[in-house]
Amino acid sequence: MAQWAHCNPLRVPMATKSSASNLSDLLGVTLRDAEAIAFRTGAAPSAPPETTGANLAPQGTSRLDDAPADHRYRTIWLSDIHLGSGGCQANYLLDFLRYNDSEYLYLVGDIIDGWQLRKGWFWPQAHNDVIQKILRKARKGTQVVYIPGNHDEAARQFCDLAFGDIHVRQEAFHTTLAGKRLWIVHGDLFDGVIQHAKWLAYLGDTLYTLILLLNRWFNRVRSRFGFNYWSLSQYLKHQVKNAVNFISKFESVMTDEARRRGCDGVVCGHIHKAEIRDIDGVLYCNDGDWVESLSALVETFEGELKIVYWTVLRAPEHHAQKAGATA
Repeated sequence: MAQWAHCNPLRVPMATKSSASNLSDLLGVTLRDAEAIAFRTGAAPSAPPETTGANLAPQGTSRLDDAPADHRYRTIWLSDIHLGSGGCQANYLLDFLRYNDSEYLYLVGDIIDGWQLRKGWFWPQAHNDVIQKILRKARKGTQVVYIPGNHDEAARQFCDLAFGDIHVRQEAFHTTLAGKRLWIVHGDLFDGVIQHAKWLAYLGDTLYTLILLLNRWFNRVRSRFGFNYWSLSQYLKHQVKNAVNFISKFESVMTDEARRRGCDGVVCGHIHKAEIRDIDGVLYCNDGDWVESLSALVETFEGELKIVYWTVLRAPEHHAQKAGATA
């Protein structure tokens, strides 16, 4: 059972002309410094616009064929996709969405990378296809909840609105089949750097983008020699003591807040490190990302939580990381 938390809705800006993509119709992303994106909603909060994905990508695209999914879960959590950035592994995500289905789908922030799109327009067809695939799942009955993060924070002004079959929320609560109540939030609001030194966050994002560029070239070479995907950027990050300490502190802050809210656990993203573990009696779950780890958090119909890694196209990794305890 899913419960959607409410936040104070803000007035939706009036519509302006769009010259590139209708993606902002779906997620309400305002990129004021990117002239290619503009609003086309123009609806009051009490009457959210009905938006379809028909104009987001050509119909009948072979990559979007609705073949039966090989794996069906009760719930899937995805975050940190970073559509609109060069680091987004959209083809791997499309493959995952094709072979995996669920009753509930939570998009836990940083779905679109507004920071990168402000620097320059980057929107290949595969990024359109990801949006189209999510829209198709929503139209076919999957309950989709979108919780914006810091890279798509402009969408937070659309909290409590529905764009077609996508519901935008500041946070959400989900009860697993095992009876565990989970608090779902991106996590950036509990990151001191993001909240108090945003210039430093922007600088870090620039350096991180360079590392991801190195990671892409590294894996292209590996692919030519027949090796599977391996995240060099994630390996380097986990060797830096300060990064490891930051991750550890972030995890503790998130579980402390979940406990304060009376929840049994938390599901978040933000730090690009997939994880399931118990921290002082509170379950910490991070669904990872689709620029480095290529991972998702899933709930089975037995109430078990797992991290699924999708690092081989059209060939799912069957050895998923399981939770230490059923949740």
